[in-house]
Parts: sequence; C-alpha cells; structure tokens
Amino acid sequence: MGTPGDQPGDADDRLLLARIARGDKAAMRALYERHHDALFAFARLRAGDEAAAADAVQDAMLEVWRKAGAFSGRSAARTWIFAIARNKLVDRARRSGRLSFTDETPERADEAPGPAAVLEAAQDAARVRACLARLTEAQRAAVRLAFFEDLPYPDVAAREGVPVGTVKTRIHHAKKALMRCLGRPG
Repeated sequence: MGTPGDQPGDADDRLLLARIARGDKAAMRALYERHHDALFAFARLRAGDEAAAADAVQDAMLEVWRKAGAFSGRSAARTWIFAIARNKLVDRARRSGRLSFTDETPERADEAPGPAAVLEAAQDAARVRACLARLTEAQRAAVRLAFFEDLPYPDVAAREGVPVGTVKTRIHHAKKALMRCLGRPG
C-alpha cells in the first residue's frame, strides 16, 4: 500500500490526512499529537526561540487542517508536514526582516567565526557529549531517537518497546539532567 521510502507510520498519517480533508477533528488531534513534539523540536532548532517555534508549529498545523485534501502523496506525510513548517519559518523570518533573497552581494567584513569562537564551540560540543554520556542508557536512547533522529514519541516507544509515557518520562528526566550538567537552570 505504501511507496518506496515511506516512513514508519506513514500509512496511518495518510489515513489521518484523508479524514482531516473531510473535516474530521479527531483525526487532526491525532495527527497533531503524533507529530507535535518532533515538529516543535525541528522549529525550535531553526527559529532559535520557543515562542517563534510554537507559533510556527501552530501555523503549520492550521495549514495542514486547511490543505489536507491537497496532499498528493508524492512524499511521506511527515515530510509534507515538516515542509509546511519549514515554509512557515521562512515566511516568519522574511516578515521580520531576518531573511531576504537579493542578488546584491553585501560589502562587509568576513563574518566567519574566528579561532576563539571555533574553539569555544568545540568545547561546548565536548561538554554536551560528556553530559550525554552521564545519562542512563535508556535516557540516551530516548534522546537520540527523539532529538537526533527526529522521531515522534510513539515511534521512539515502538523502537524501545516501552509505552509512550515511559518515553516522555525518560526524556523529561534526561532534559533535567542535561540542564544540570550544563549548568543551566531547569
């Protein structure tokens, strides 16, 4: 029934989108819950702050509600949803003046990071790796799957063979441990 390259759960997403196209609010709620966490992490990484990420996710999901019938199926449903979110982020950046596409080449000094900034970034990355190493194996696996492989919590739960609530708890405790380790309040 699927196409080559379908992602796990894509058939379910396609069915949800078909129901959403017919105005099924329960299907929209299910799709939202299924993708919200990964979509928010994706948007937050690109937007740089939680408020902008939350707005982009809401805008994207509203667009999914409006355009579910336009989903062509040429890509995985998740890919389509994330593309909508990316476009919302780009639109938002353009409106705020942080992104523009021009043919002009700005005449300014080289903005590449200097040696000190590169060294600091490398040290930060080493600190993050060290903090990740201090997590339990279960927490590390949940963080890796949810944040580095960008899987939604139900997919993480399926891969780990545990309930979704357990995944949420592991990630919650992992985030707290990472914040403590990195010396940030949380």
